Amino acid sequence: MTQTTNKSPHMLSAAGILVAIGIVFGDIGTSPLYVMKAIAGINPDYDADYITGAISCVIWTLTIQTTVKYVMIALRADNKGEGGILALYSLLRKHSKKWLYIVAALGAAALIADGMLTPAITVSSAVEGIRIIAPHIPVLPIVVAIILLIFMLQQMGTHKIGRIFGPVMLLWFFTLGTLGTLSLIKCPAILHAFNPWYAIKLLISSPSWFLIIGAVFLCVTGAEALYSDLGHCGRRNITYGWIFVKTMLILNYLGQGAYLISGHRDVAVNPFYAIVDERYVGAMIVLSTIAAIIASQALLSGAFTIFSQSVSLNLWPSLRIKYPTIERGQLYIPSVNWCLMAGCLATLFIFRDSSHIEAAYGLSITIAMLMTTILLALWLHLKGLGKIWCIAITGFFTVLELLFFVANLTKFAHGGWYSLFVALVVGAIMIIWYRSCALRTSYIEYYPLKEKTPIIRDMIGDRQIPLFASNIIYLSRSSDPDMIESKLLYSIINKQPKRADHYWLLHIEYSDAPDTLEYEVRTILDRHIFAVTFHVGYRVNPQINVFLRQVVEDLVAAGKLDLTSSYPSLRAHHIAGDFRFVILRRIFSASSSCRPSERFLLKMHDKLRWLCISERDKYGLDTSTVTLETVPLILTTTPSQQITRREPEADS
Repeated sequence: MTQTTNKSPHMLSAAGILVAIGIVFGDIGTSPLYVMKAIAGINPDYDADYITGAISCVIWTLTIQTTVKYVMIALRADNKGEGGILALYSLLRKHSKKWLYIVAALGAAALIADGMLTPAITVSSAVEGIRIIAPHIPVLPIVVAIILLIFMLQQMGTHKIGRIFGPVMLLWFFTLGTLGTLSLIKCPAILHAFNPWYAIKLLISSPSWFLIIGAVFLCVTGAEALYSDLGHCGRRNITYGWIFVKTMLILNYLGQGAYLISGHRDVAVNPFYAIVDERYVGAMIVLSTIAAIIASQALLSGAFTIFSQSVSLNLWPSLRIKYPTIERGQLYIPSVNWCLMAGCLATLFIFRDSSHIEAAYGLSITIAMLMTTILLALWLHLKGLGKIWCIAITGFFTVLELLFFVANLTKFAHGGWYSLFVALVVGAIMIIWYRSCALRTSYIEYYPLKEKTPIIRDMIGDRQIPLFASNIIYLSRSSDPDMIESKLLYSIINKQPKRADHYWLLHIEYSDAPDTLEYEVRTILDRHIFAVTFHVGYRVNPQINVFLRQVVEDLVAAGKLDLTSSYPSLRAHHIAGDFRFVILRRIFSASSSCRPSERFLLKMHDKLRWLCISERDKYGLDTSTVTLETVPLILTTTPSQQITRREPEADS
């Protein structure tokens, strides 16, 4: 029996492009708020060549890093229409090296760190424009209030707000392009920035070229999010949307550059707001703040998706995931939301304003881009691209991103340590959890089920054994229905023998296809023992109660199962039997004999379990129908020393 819900990429349409403009380009689209301010702040004594060269760096960075790498290459690396570093990892994990999970974990962790800083820097940069019209109004309390509002709204769902994202961001980008055009008309010499020689000349001649590269990189910090949102909008809608967005961004950067080379040298004034007519500054501050909120929302939704995928890919402990709306893809993870809020507020109180947050911003995202490049190299090879071309393409982007990474390392002491620390902590948890889960799985003992089937059949007919439940369901880790965990068999036969009318052995197999939802059932003992395997995509919430109900209904309809209770009084009234889940929790035994590295991983696994929700909550099981049994996970049964029997001394 199969039920598949794979979603194909969206077709190209005006509505699809509008959605892409609303939710895909928020982060990269708000970069003009702070990029040129950061570049001008590096060299207060800048001249026209400095600004023209810097704008040239921005134009060609957007072209090479975003247009070529992400739009032309990465968007084609889709997993059943889904994008992002974890979707790419899912495509490769069965075909490539076992260490690939480390690359995926570091990349995903870097994106989480970026998602924590993005609301702080975008909202701060937008709200700080208020100093132009009201210098004495404190900015930080306003920013904190907006940040709190953003995070508190997450639990309500964003489907209604999301409907206006597209039109608002369309207005935002159109305004960016218009303001930039009006400014550059006054100083058309800035158009020389399209010549890449000005960028090369600046980097060769400027002693602070490393700092310049670090500031220029801020213009593409949202490029990774562009790839991650592939599943929401489709490749063609994002591609065509990017043509419009990139045009508007470049026009705005050119306009800011034109303002700066016209003799304005007050680095305390953000050139983004300086090119706005004084009459409309207030309206622009409001629009900028709304755009910053939308950009923050997109990053938070991406963070929820990353953690949801990480749980399914065994890169993170189980989390409580809520679905506040019926809209597809809308999910909310409370623990992630509040942790990101705490991190974002800590960012604001540590760095105080956008100028200082810029020092922390960008370092972690270079790691994410490098990790994506590594995975893309393997994907291009898997797709049959020639070895020379594969090395040339990925080698070019690796060198470029390493340059960005080294340049951003200059920010380490000034705040870059902060985002790097967050990325390393999240990445370490992912790696330890993955390794420890794999180690625990490798030590689980399996036993041929058919050798114990006669015993279970006799138990079913033995009325001396109390009926534990009409239907007993175990969650099995075995992908082979003929093999079963020895601890599970011990629970049925030895540890308080559990008689039932029907035994269900459920196994969840996570599929690399994101939206797969299929099942297969095998009868082990006619009408009594069933092995069911659920094939679940990493984006699907495993609602075991709902899934099992469908399996049972299908078997009853096919005449392969009689659910009526075996109690004569209940059977006479056609009452269905009850269901009870038995969950085995394996605790690492201190008596295990293993290598120090294995002992460390297993102890860390037990400590990280406090991040988990229970398996009962994970699978949506009713508390009254679940029995939890704790069993020891012993890595060896051979004692290190043999105890010798001593005969008692005879009484004298």
